[in-house]
Amino acid sequence: MSKENLLEDLNPQQRSALLHTEGPLLILAGAGSGKTRVITYKFAYLAKSNRLSPSSILTVTFTNKAANEMKERIVNLIGRDIQGSWIGTFHSQCNKILRKEINALGYRTDFSIYDEGDQCNLVRYILKEFKLYEALYKGVASRISSLKSSLIGPEEFLSTGDGFGFDEKLAKVYIRYQDELKRCNALDFDDLIMLTVKLFEENPKVLYRYQNVFPHILVDEFQDTNYAQYKLLRLLASAHRNICVVGDDDQSIYKFRGADVNNILNFEKDFSGAKVIKLEQNYRSTQNILDVSGAIISMNPIRKLKKLWTERGCGEKVFHCWMNTEDEEAKHIAKVIRELYLKGAYNYRDFAVLYRVNLQSRAIEEALRDEGLPYHVIGGISFYQRKEIKDIIAYMRLAINQDDSVSLRRVINCPPRGMGAATLSKIEHEAKKKSVSLFTAIKSTLKVNGIASAAREHLGEFIKLIEHISSVNYKSAADMLRYIVDKTGYMDSIDEERGQNINELIASAAGKDIKDFIDRVSLFTNIDDAIAENAISLMTLHSAKGLEFPVVFIVGLEEGVLPYFKAIENTDEIPEERRLFYVGMTRAKDILWLTGARKRRLYAKVQEQEPSRFLNDIPRQYCQWIEKTVKKPLPVAISIKKMIEPLKPPTPYAAGCRVKHPKWGVGVVRDCYGDGDEQKVMVNFPNVGVKRLALKFANLEKI
Repeated sequence: MSKENLLEDLNPQQRSALLHTEGPLLILAGAGSGKTRVITYKFAYLAKSNRLSPSSILTVTFTNKAANEMKERIVNLIGRDIQGSWIGTFHSQCNKILRKEINALGYRTDFSIYDEGDQCNLVRYILKEFKLYEALYKGVASRISSLKSSLIGPEEFLSTGDGFGFDEKLAKVYIRYQDELKRCNALDFDDLIMLTVKLFEENPKVLYRYQNVFPHILVDEFQDTNYAQYKLLRLLASAHRNICVVGDDDQSIYKFRGADVNNILNFEKDFSGAKVIKLEQNYRSTQNILDVSGAIISMNPIRKLKKLWTERGCGEKVFHCWMNTEDEEAKHIAKVIRELYLKGAYNYRDFAVLYRVNLQSRAIEEALRDEGLPYHVIGGISFYQRKEIKDIIAYMRLAINQDDSVSLRRVINCPPRGMGAATLSKIEHEAKKKSVSLFTAIKSTLKVNGIASAAREHLGEFIKLIEHISSVNYKSAADMLRYIVDKTGYMDSIDEERGQNINELIASAAGKDIKDFIDRVSLFTNIDDAIAENAISLMTLHSAKGLEFPVVFIVGLEEGVLPYFKAIENTDEIPEERRLFYVGMTRAKDILWLTGARKRRLYAKVQEQEPSRFLNDIPRQYCQWIEKTVKKPLPVAISIKKMIEPLKPPTPYAAGCRVKHPKWGVGVVRDCYGDGDEQKVMVNFPNVGVKRLALKFANLEKI
């Protein structure tokens, strides 16, 4: 596609963003305004108009999924391969730099990358060693992550802390944690960025080189950057100042991860002479949805003004429904989904139910199960976080980096090798005394007496196993995985389902370079999880960022739930809660339901709830307000009915199967109900719509 054709595909504001190729540019992209399209087209336009190599445009996204989609789109736009391009997340970009340059900071280039689980395991081990309350490990790991995202190292934190109490203990844990990472030749996610900033600040020549490698920088989801990420961008962009950032301050919802909305609010001050372009035409939602969400977000005191509009028309009014209990709320949602599905307008994948906290999903899941509706909970345990997958990957990491003590702790008794706690404690003590890795400590321990002969034999076999796995020359990551599974006997210790997961892992590694594969797996996050093929999506509002669905339900519009009770205690947090609500609303394309309940079980206690304060900001003319009072039948009656009700014979026409009618052709079954000669089926025929048919007269053919 020529650069002229690229411009023809865009609206006036998007074209203006492409034509600005020199100097800083802030693109304020409202929800559904095509921001990803703009940044993708801008990459293609720069590559064509300036004859730039794709590898000279540093492009930063916030998820691996977004990066992969962007690469595919760019290839289609410019009609050539972009091998060697720098398109990826902050963490993957910094990893690529550090794999080449980290020697300057005293690390080896074969460093391991610890994910959140590895980080928590290491913090937990250190707390146990210090005889501190071990259950605090998640909070301590989160605090360390927060400090790193603010570029505060352990020594600096110790010097600025209050000098007593918990902060002093936290500083000691932080120092020990960083020392252990260095000893393991390992980096956590936050280190990838913090150490890249340190590399550039301490090595001006290296910084200068990368500034010239990347004369142009493109940043997606800029509102989600933290201080360390912003500092990195400013260092790289300070020479040429050709930085284009795309974002929406109204969608900044990751403060708990360190994101700072001030980065986008202060961009014009930090990059003097920056051009600002607003994308306000929305291609996703109806005008009623935009007017309701716009009214909510307009109440935030500090924000960049935007007025979203669409050519899609007004659409249906936004529904607000207030129920007696969370169970009634869930049943109502399930009923609405079922009715919309049976009308033939939507598939299950078109529905999403969004909530503030995970515990809200229980009632929704039960109601959907009772209705026989398929659903998928987004944000659960991802494939790469499963125990069997992490175990096998830990073997790979340890074989490549034998100083990786976190991986060694994970696999030394997996599968069981009869290694007792006393033996492991002696090895830990030896490693700490000599300030070496556990692998080195085991090897030195084998040379002296002091460990029982049986344990010595097991340790010796383990060392030989790892060294043997390390020594083999593999053709691909899949070959190495197969070898590990074979030599460790891991499959003998797990069930069939876990074994199938390992086989899937091996299949995904076919033809891939070992180190690239490990990096890709290590940098994978739950945010990259895929949506199920055809099921209703259940997820938190935070997980919904970047997604869209024709029909969206936001549940729990109550004080203490949304806004969350912790935010109510601190009024500075309310604007972020309002942004979170706004993000949820703007996921909806056609229909938006807002629901709440007078009674809800929260943290094992049924509480009386008040409607959310945010509902007061919604203009009445854009909404249909519904209040339902449903009498609940006695639980005893329900249980007796279930006991005496005979089991229904399975229907030959399950929802979703395809059938052929002699008159109307091929259709898809929406529902089948009734018994015997009274059995009826609802079928959606593309040319004539949904038909209700008696099976004994329908002459349907299952295909």
